[in-house]
Amino acid sequence: MPSTEAPSQSQPPGSKGPVVCVFCGSSPGTNPAHLAAARSLAQTFHKHGITLVYGGGTVGLMGELARHLVSLSGPDSVHGIIPRALVKYEQQGRGKPPPPPVVDAENNNTKSDKRETDTGVGSRAAVAAASTTTSYSDSGIDEQIYGRTTIVSDMHTRKNAMAQLVLNGGPGSGFVGLSGGYGTLEELFEITTWNQLGIHDKGVVVFNVEGYYDGILAWVRNAVEAGFVGEGNRGIMVEAREAEEVVRALREYKAAEGRFKLEWGEK
Repeated sequence: MPSTEAPSQSQPPGSKGPVVCVFCGSSPGTNPAHLAAARSLAQTFHKHGITLVYGGGTVGLMGELARHLVSLSGPDSVHGIIPRALVKYEQQGRGKPPPPPVVDAENNNTKSDKRETDTGVGSRAAVAAASTTTSYSDSGIDEQIYGRTTIVSDMHTRKNAMAQLVLNGGPGSGFVGLSGGYGTLEELFEITTWNQLGIHDKGVVVFNVEGYYDGILAWVRNAVEAGFVGEGNRGIMVEAREAEEVVRALREYKAAEGRFKLEWGEK
């Protein structure tokens, strides 16, 4: 059952609430502090009325974060986006094949075929992927436990759809890197690069649990000193060590002065 404690209302009625995408691991890690941080983040999101977008996993930090927030705020507070190939590895979907691609009758092709020519952030494919949910019977992931789930064709479509949901969110929306492995780092650095290139101006926060990201933050400092990252882009990623700091950093985020002033959009 969702919590009976009402989340705080930090935005006027009828306005868009914040949407935060969290990149994190599908493993729990060996230190219980990482799972505790996921639960703390969920509690803080509930407190501030934040909607979670994440990679759709049901295990590890991903599952812990989604489950805990749904238990507090209900299934509408979480939207998971997962590639079709990964569905069978999920706790609730293991052994059940994902549904076939949806056929676009008008153009006689599949949505995944159409995506190849229209994949940018804010593109029609990204918007469609971000707004189309699948049922429990389709994904094998229980909405009442993990929130809404969207199945997409591949990893690139997943990232575009997650980004689009954040870009459509209200003030305080952004991206958070919680503890994770290669995939988490790849997502964190890609969204940081998009910020540097001017594709978006949303906050990018590194939730540094017990120093887990100390090495990455040291690499950023070293890259600036070595001349591979501009001084004006040093602060694209902001560090936070507590869940409340994460939310505050997103609300107070200022775009880096060194961001490239490039024009992006559909052609």
